[in-house]
Amino acid sequence: MSESENVDKITESSESDYVEDGQNKLIIKCKFCGSKILEKKSAKYVKQEKDLPLMQQEKGKEGEIQSEKTSQFYHVENMYTFENIGFTHTVANHKYLSCADCDAGPVGYYDMDTKHSYVALSRVEHC
Repeated sequence: MSESENVDKITESSESDYVEDGQNKLIIKCKFCGSKILEKKSAKYVKQEKDLPLMQQEKGKEGEIQSEKTSQFYHVENMYTFENIGFTHTVANHKYLSCADCDAGPVGYYDMDTKHSYVALSRVEHC
């Protein structure tokens, strides 16, 4: 299943499976290694459109970063809220978020201006 097909799986109709009272209803884990990223009820659900690089870039397209539009995020105001997260180098006033254990990512981004983080629902596992 491609990432864009995975994004389509999390739609407004299934939002209630993951969101309760405007927050993440379940524990958020890395979909690759299972490390806990966020505890239940620790982030706010927000809708905003953002281009994120694909977690797995297609081979044969050297030098070109493929990305996708993502619109459902968990908003984390304080980076110390995370159980386990890594940050990449700065790209256009953002740092991308990755799993600190297996380095899979980006699972979201950190905004250098607001100092807030955003984790894409489609890029994590809900447990």
